[in-house]
Amino acid sequence: MIKLHNIEKFYETGAGKSSVLRQISFNIKEGEFVTIMGPSAAGKTTLLNILGMLDSAWSGEYYFIDHPIHELRPKERMALNKRYIGFVFQNFNLLDSLTVYENLDAPLSYRNVKSSERSSIVCDTLDRFHIVAKKNLYPSQLAGGQQQLVAIARAVIANPKLILADEPTGNLHSRQGEEIMQLFKRLNKEGTTIIQVTHSEKYASYGHRIIKLSDGWLDGEITPDELSD
Repeated sequence: MIKLHNIEKFYETGAGKSSVLRQISFNIKEGEFVTIMGPSAAGKTTLLNILGMLDSAWSGEYYFIDHPIHELRPKERMALNKRYIGFVFQNFNLLDSLTVYENLDAPLSYRNVKSSERSSIVCDTLDRFHIVAKKNLYPSQLAGGQQQLVAIARAVIANPKLILADEPTGNLHSRQGEEIMQLFKRLNKEGTTIIQVTHSEKYASYGHRIIKLSDGWLDGEITPDELSD
């Protein structure tokens, strides 16, 4: 599904170039559940944004379902993003001017789901995430954990082929975190490819393998079993 070859990202500073990602190359098969781990400033979120086609200022080769992303125009990349990808952002990225219901409806409208079907899907999702009572509230009226639940619900509502999750359980209490990871595990078993960034070894263990980053470089790959070694 994903092939990266020599992905590099840097910022220009007064002192010259500051590298964020260096020579990143790896493949991810359809149906995998992969965790990206590493210390702060390792480049994890930057890499996730590139995978999600939200960042175009990088070099190298990126193939997504055989589409050469490095050769596509921004409009073409965004079309692929909307069609195939669900993204859970660390800072939620909910639309402040829309209610919870409307935030969940938006990804369905992007995928041209009929309005007659969207209402049923949104209502089922609200119930699934236990946020029916919040449907008419705006993001600013929600606590951080509630916003995170809405963000995750929005990411999965349209059954994307790929879910990218940046610290998806970071604002949730332990029970909610377990529920979300069980949901991801179930979606993965049903065929959804999942790539998550997390600092939690517990939640990293839900995946098939762990890609480690350090100072923008690949720092090896391990299995969940090796975390406890």
